[in-house]
Amino acid sequence: MKGNGLPRAEVPAAFDAGAAAYDRLVGLNPGYHRDLRLSARRLIRPGHQGLRILDAGCGTGASTAALLAIAPDARVTAIDASAEMLSRARAKSWPSTVDFQHTPVEEPPAGPFDAVFAAYLLRNVDDPDATLRALRGLLRPGGQLALHEYSVRDSRRARWVWNAVCGAIVIPLGRVATGDATLYRHLRRSVVAFDGVSELCARLSGAGFTDVRTGTMPGWSRGIVHTVLGTAP
Repeated sequence: MKGNGLPRAEVPAAFDAGAAAYDRLVGLNPGYHRDLRLSARRLIRPGHQGLRILDAGCGTGASTAALLAIAPDARVTAIDASAEMLSRARAKSWPSTVDFQHTPVEEPPAGPFDAVFAAYLLRNVDDPDATLRALRGLLRPGGQLALHEYSVRDSRRARWVWNAVCGAIVIPLGRVATGDATLYRHLRRSVVAFDGVSELCARLSGAGFTDVRTGTMPGWSRGIVHTVLGTAP
């Protein structure tokens, strides 16, 4: 494991290994599902119906459920590189408008989409700039991207809280639940090494997005988890 987390090629296997316990563990995080819904609400404008949405990096389906909570009539294409995480997602009850596909974000389905939602994804790819450009290319003109992501580099307080929570809670619980803390050590390190919010906004602008803006979350994750939004011209 490198100082900034696992190499991209090893990330899906780490999620495969942690899939069985994943929902149980994130359920212990106060605000986890609420925060996803908040980012989904920031992405989906009131009054829009029948949207086609790409859920990039859907995992076990928490982000998919958040999107449907805000836009229940949306057609959602949900993709993930981890077969086991996707299997957990598919086992849940979904409307016929949801389509799960086992594919990495580097090989996305064909657009165009009205919106793209990417939760906890960008720090796990080899080339964030290329990924953002590719996601922009999947959007209709005026379509929006929302990144729902940890970002602590711009705040000393956020880094301290993040490291404390990971060291005292996340990594020990992950080890107890799965017998292997690899995924949770990766989570800690990849977040610490990832862009600050200002750098992340610059990435979106550099990838051709306009109207780039951000918002953080309430509760313990304030300043730690953020929504970063951009519009395809």
